[in-house]
Amino acid sequence: MALIKKERKPKPDASTTRIQDPEGTRRNILEIASKEFALNGLSGARIDEIAARTRFSKRMIYYYFGDKEGLYLRALENAYRQVREGEAQLDIEGLPPVAALTRLVEFTFDHHHRHEEFIRMVMIENIHHGQYLEQSDAIRELNVTAIDHISRIYSRGVEEGVFRPGLDAIELHWQVSALCFFNVSNRTTFSMIFGRDFGAPAQLERLKRNSVEMLLRFVAKDEAPAER
Repeated sequence: MALIKKERKPKPDASTTRIQDPEGTRRNILEIASKEFALNGLSGARIDEIAARTRFSKRMIYYYFGDKEGLYLRALENAYRQVREGEAQLDIEGLPPVAALTRLVEFTFDHHHRHEEFIRMVMIENIHHGQYLEQSDAIRELNVTAIDHISRIYSRGVEEGVFRPGLDAIELHWQVSALCFFNVSNRTTFSMIFGRDFGAPAQLERLKRNSVEMLLRFVAKDEAPAER
C-alpha cells in the first residue's frame, strides 16, 4: 500500500507574522526609520535601507506611510509622543512645586540623553524650518500637554510663595528644553574643543544637577532656590 505523504505547511516568516499585527508592524518600521532619519537626515535616508533592516518590502512601507516624507513625519510625531508620554507618567502631582519641577527637569535631561535620535530629528526639522512639523496637528496637540504640565507646577509654586510671579509657562518650557537639548546636540563638539568627555557618567550627573539648580534659581521667589 502506497504511503501518502503529508504536505508540510511552510513556516511563517517574521514578515508574515508581523503583517498580522499592523500596529506592531508600524512600531517596528518607525523605530528603524527614526534611527535612519536621525543618522542620515531626510534627504540621506533610504527606504531600501529601512526595508532591509525591518525585513519588510518597500511596498509594505509605502502602504503604511505613503512615501518617504510621510514616514519621516510619522517618525517625528512618534519621537515627540514618546517624550510627552514619559512626562505624563511622572508621579509629581502630589509633590511640592520645587520637587515637582526638579523631577521634570531630571526626566527631560535623562530622556534626551537616552534618546539621541529625538534630538537629531528635531535638529533636522529645524534645518527644514519646521516644514513637516507644520503639517502635523498631532505634534501641536502633544505639546499642549507639556505646557499644561509645567504651567500647573509653576502656578502651584506661585500660590505657595516659593516661585516668583510673572513668568511665562512656554518660556519656562523653552529653558528646560534648552538646557537638556544642548547636552546632547553639542556634546561631541564641546568634548573635542575643551578636551573633556561631556558624556562621562560623572560629568552628565553634574550637568543634570546644574540644570536643575539653574531652573530653580530662575523661578525662585527668593535669591536662593528653596530646599528640595
